[in-house]
Amino acid sequence: MQARTAKTHRQTKETDIAVELNLDGVGKYEIDTGIGFLDHMLTHLSKHSKIDLVVKAKGDLKTDAHHTVEDIGICLGECLTKALGDKKGIARYGHSSVPMEETMANVSIDLSGRPSCVYNADFRTDKIGDFDVECLEEMLRSFSNAGKFNLHVNVPYGTNSHHIAEAIFKALAQALARAVKIVGTDVPSTKGTL
Repeated sequence: MQARTAKTHRQTKETDIAVELNLDGVGKYEIDTGIGFLDHMLTHLSKHSKIDLVVKAKGDLKTDAHHTVEDIGICLGECLTKALGDKKGIARYGHSSVPMEETMANVSIDLSGRPSCVYNADFRTDKIGDFDVECLEEMLRSFSNAGKFNLHVNVPYGTNSHHIAEAIFKALAQALARAVKIVGTDVPSTKGTL
């Protein structure tokens, strides 16, 4: 089987981001975005998906984290698309429900080739430390758009903002691991292509 790895580099006037991933890894990570809480979430994404992940980012953090977070999502999506190639043999769908103390997060994925992001998560605080929680949706939306997949995030209950975010990323990791898993030899679509 061909290696399911990818690299991308995105440089704008606002950000300079390099991402590498290996879909058939062991959950090894090297994350440095300049945004401590995002590093924590991306570490969970790698660890709990078993996808090896390198993310190096420099952004206009004096303005805020928005551009950096959004562009990291774009780079992750581009890498995912490249690493999946023709998608032959993948499971295509993945779902995970992750409890974290008082919180439950449900994430569903369809690696359909068509981007869509549905995000239903209510936070009681605007920030986690100095991280704006609204940036989480931006990152996930840019990830699904660039990665051309359906991503549904639903948090039916939870009160602690850190727990909500962490449960989302752990559920995302497990759903992604299931969706990219090789389970056959053909493209999982009656159309013959994804």
